[in-house]
Amino acid sequence: METNIIAPNYKGFRFSPEIISHVVWRYFRFSLSFRDVEELLAQRGVVVTYETVRQWRLKFGQTYANELRRRRFITQQ
Repeated sequence: METNIIAPNYKGFRFSPEIISHVVWRYFRFSLSFRDVEELLAQRGVVVTYETVRQWRLKFGQTYANELRRRRFITQQ
């Protein structure tokens, strides 16, 4: 069974799709708080606020969460 994954639209955002996807992935994969993600990025020289992380989570989070669940389900079989 093949599923089509709709890629999120990053047009109009200040940060690159790689940074946004990495932030959202970290938030969901490791169950971090918004401020934890903010601090981890700051250590790497990327300055975002916890509010930005929250907004990205709302906009892109469901897509990433679904993909993580799908991957976990596939590896458990």
